[in-house]
Amino acid sequence: MKQSISAEWLKLRHSRIGLVLAVLPILSWLIGCANYYFNQDVLQNGWHSLWTQVSLFYGEFFLPILIAICCSYVCRLEQQNRNWNMILASPVTVGCIFLAKMIVVSILMLAVQALFMGLYLLAGTFFSIQEPFPIETLGWAFRGWYASLSISALQLGLSLRFRSFATPIGISLCAVFTGLGMYLAKLGLFFPFSLLTIGMSVLSQDKLTAVQSNLFWVMNMVFIITFVSMSIHRLKTKDVISS
Repeated sequence: MKQSISAEWLKLRHSRIGLVLAVLPILSWLIGCANYYFNQDVLQNGWHSLWTQVSLFYGEFFLPILIAICCSYVCRLEQQNRNWNMILASPVTVGCIFLAKMIVVSILMLAVQALFMGLYLLAGTFFSIQEPFPIETLGWAFRGWYASLSISALQLGLSLRFRSFATPIGISLCAVFTGLGMYLAKLGLFFPFSLLTIGMSVLSQDKLTAVQSNLFWVMNMVFIITFVSMSIHRLKTKDVISS
């Protein structure tokens, strides 16, 4: 497993994925800061008002798309030049290959969340918000990262299923709007993209009840295990289309 993870990092060594990981959070941050700046007469709740603005586009749209891009990118080399044939012929199990990709994506998403929180703190300093920094936002960011694992497991499976780089990203975009509908229908705890909205408290900063909180953690784990198991099973049982 350790060698598989190292191999995944080597593939990304000279890539530009880091630039993409930085640009989208910064873009959503700029949009949120602009909204906050022009609506300060209405947004009177300090750090929490700022969170509603900077996290809206980021957590609801940019982060899911970023996850899809990242997953497609880490699977891109395998989908080119019949590389799957060589990989599956190597003495490494498909489970290790998939889990190594999953771990790398999860680390990248954790770095993205850390960048976003740094930008959020910078924005609060820039706007001279006097209230103490809300510690609960760190919990929201961590929950968002945890929810991103469900989406990552799903998107990795799709990226390994489709040779096209754009197809899994398009599916993710459709799922974003489906997730928004599920959230508005009060069914967000049963759909991975809605769980990201709930986890990051994007549309509502109300504290989750004990039941909702437990269900959030459990459902994410169920989705992670389900998607990972399905993808590994498919890799083991289905022939790779390499032409």
